[in-house]
Amino acid sequence: MKVLIANRGEIACRIIHTLREMSIPSVAVYTDIDADSPHVWLADDSVALGATSAYLDVQTVLAASKSSGATAIHPGYGFLSQNAEFARECAKAGITFIGPSPEAMIALGDKRGSSLTATKLGIPVVPGARETDSLDDARKAAAKVGYPILVKAAGGGGGKGMRRVNSDDELSDAFDAAKREAKGAFADDRLLVEKYVHPARHVEVQILGDGKNAIALGERECSLQRRYQKVIEESPSTGISEKTRQALFDAACRLATATKYASAGTVEFLIGPDESFYFLEVNSRLQVEHPVTEALTGIDLVRAQIEIAQGEKLPNAPAPRGHAIEARLYAEDPYNGYLPSSGKVLMLDWPSMPNLRVDTGIVEGSVVHPFYDPMLAKLVTWGPTREHARRRMIDALSQTTLLGLTTNQTFLIEILKRDFFISGQTFTTTLESETWSKPEAPEFAGTAAAQILSQRSVDTGGTSGPSDRYSPWRTLGAFRMGSWAG
Repeated sequence: MKVLIANRGEIACRIIHTLREMSIPSVAVYTDIDADSPHVWLADDSVALGATSAYLDVQTVLAASKSSGATAIHPGYGFLSQNAEFARECAKAGITFIGPSPEAMIALGDKRGSSLTATKLGIPVVPGARETDSLDDARKAAAKVGYPILVKAAGGGGGKGMRRVNSDDELSDAFDAAKREAKGAFADDRLLVEKYVHPARHVEVQILGDGKNAIALGERECSLQRRYQKVIEESPSTGISEKTRQALFDAACRLATATKYASAGTVEFLIGPDESFYFLEVNSRLQVEHPVTEALTGIDLVRAQIEIAQGEKLPNAPAPRGHAIEARLYAEDPYNGYLPSSGKVLMLDWPSMPNLRVDTGIVEGSVVHPFYDPMLAKLVTWGPTREHARRRMIDALSQTTLLGLTTNQTFLIEILKRDFFISGQTFTTTLESETWSKPEAPEFAGTAAAQILSQRSVDTGGTSGPSDRYSPWRTLGAFRMGSWAG
């Protein structure tokens, strides 16, 4: 097996690490502006795709797989990961798609299809309309369920192509904006309308299926969100009883077995104040926050995906232990409307401490472009209790040094210190309902960054670390210390 990773950044690097542990050759793909990205030089082989949007081009990615000799494709998350046509084209080309079948993806990975499947199985769904291909359809659905509503992309997740609409006056602009964003993020502009449930928790169940059976590997609390994208995730959830937890596990596994689902997936639910729950959607792919579950169970979910794709049995489902928290470090200004930030990483130092994991796709000298998701890294802490994990995360974020970009680092620390987080009272609207004041940046930070950049430019002749394409380390191909893979 030789695996092409049809993705970039943090998730591509994370997949490469597991492939290396399994002694499976990896192939990275990259667009022109990603040519110096870490996932390119971490992989054993790499193929240029060209245009910035090429990660969404099915035929371009398949051509890269063919030219590199890859026999399998891992889609990561986002981009083509939930595109049933892509999975179907892989099968036609004789390439193993490391994910569910196109049929299972349509039944579960598509929001329209998954809602119909859940309804047939007697699992409660959020009231709304699954077929809203026109503004008129959306307006009729909104009139039926009542405002406020959510307009959502049918073919993808991660908060892309989602808008809250409070009245009919807002619907037209929100509908058009959601359609454009969904098309750009997933190459699929289909939309649906759902009743906006408030107050609510967002809880998801991690599943693994082999096409016959399915297991639940615990749940994740994902209520803390900005613009419908998650900021901090944790497990186990502090807001549900054991009875509700088991009901969620049962519903998730029934969905997977009914559709012969084979791979990792995430079943998402909204939980009301009385712990009544509604099925939201299935992410028929690896989830961004999957390391939270890995920290609690010890199961490598990427390895499990690969083994399932090779026809192996499901792993045993160990009882989750302790508590894990993940914080997403974004290149954005949370005190200024979450405005994305771009530029060069002038200084970068991750802390080293027990029970901390950092998944990232940047290094010192990396250039963060405005064309892709602004997530820089995920920090994951584990502790025997939630309070241990919380304090460790505050410590880890406080010891992280990242200069050159505006990030949400301070914002994350402030969230973790707020009473609502300490008490576990987290809901989907918590962040937007709180008041946040921008802290004053110390003068030395800007001065230090400028001095570091100036000195390194002198020391390296204008280049910096792995971004130096003329470095001898860049000419060694798939060299690994103590081995030669090229």
